[in-house]
Amino acid sequence: MTIHDDPPPQRQRAVAPDLARGLMLLFIALANVPWFLYGAPTALTSAHRADATGLDVVWQTIAIVAIDGRSYPLFAFLFGYGIWQLYTRQQAAGVDEKSARRLLQLRHLWMIVFGGVHAALLWQGDVLGAYGLCGLIMVWLFLRRQTATLRRWIIGLFTMLAIATISGSVVGLLLPMEEAAAMVQPTVPQLAGTESYLDSILPRFLFWSPLVVAQGLLGFVVPIAVLLAIVCARRRILESPETHRRLLMRTAVVGIAIGWLGAVPAALVHHGIWELPDWAPTLLHLLTGLCGGIGYAALFGLIAARFADGRSPGALVGGLTAIGKRSLSCYLVQSVIFAPLLAAWGLGLGATLTEWQAALIAVAAWLVSMVFAIALERAGKRGPAEWLLRRLAYRGRRSSATPVAR
Repeated sequence: MTIHDDPPPQRQRAVAPDLARGLMLLFIALANVPWFLYGAPTALTSAHRADATGLDVVWQTIAIVAIDGRSYPLFAFLFGYGIWQLYTRQQAAGVDEKSARRLLQLRHLWMIVFGGVHAALLWQGDVLGAYGLCGLIMVWLFLRRQTATLRRWIIGLFTMLAIATISGSVVGLLLPMEEAAAMVQPTVPQLAGTESYLDSILPRFLFWSPLVVAQGLLGFVVPIAVLLAIVCARRRILESPETHRRLLMRTAVVGIAIGWLGAVPAALVHHGIWELPDWAPTLLHLLTGLCGGIGYAALFGLIAARFADGRSPGALVGGLTAIGKRSLSCYLVQSVIFAPLLAAWGLGLGATLTEWQAALIAVAAWLVSMVFAIALERAGKRGPAEWLLRRLAYRGRRSSATPVAR
């Protein structure tokens, strides 16, 4: 049975989801760029350099608290929200339910392919494959379920993640430091340090392959965020943020507060202020990062609510929404900039830049993607990756989706 908790979607494209995607990509750039650095020892469970000094300490603290583990749940939430948007747009256009679900499944299958190519060519931490895999499962098992059923699954998965978090934290606190540290020995490989591009392809792909399953399903964070997004999309919360202002305000305040406070132990451990093994606060960081990511989505919805009365959004918001409409292309643009600039097989700046300097590179790459997106917006064109994904998913059938640009 198809669920419609609200009237069919409005014809005019909503600002909030695209605005959120545009800002999200800044967070993604800042979270990913440390993985393109190499040559210095890093923490056991992250790409942040150990024994940081000066501005790197300041930047690492900001990144751990506000960005790491908070950006990809936000990405997952917006991805899940888009699943329901596309599904209802297809049905509003007269496409039968089976065909609409088939379109979603084809898109998700091609996302996995896009992710594998992205990982092999440029970036081993690609999340497209993980979200594509999660999307396949969500559409298959949950898309037609009642909202109450989705809520029960959200509560159940969150409870299991919370239990695992508490158990892992207790083990980390009670075990002697030597035994606890010995439980996890390998460090994160610095694949950006491979000097031959051809030699770097297979290691990147092999690193990415298990990450698809681990990040897309096993950690529960992405499935919870996607299910929660579908529930919110059925209520059209981001399409009509002005009518859900109180809910968005509470979610933003509580979610971001939990997200930031829950990251403090990870920051303290990383900087050696709290003597625990690096892995001890990891699950807490993930759990509270889910709350932080949802809080960010609510905050972006509140920002978009300011333009619900039809007022002009201005150049900055216009640029952000242009990125959001082409989030797949702009996500890939970041790797196109980072990899040849920072990796050893390229210019090799990843061996010389500090982390705060790399963060400036990330901001610059995001601004470049904004210029790219604005140019496409003015030309009335989709992003190239969106165009290709759409062609592949719609191959052999007439498209009935609403145009992305204008």
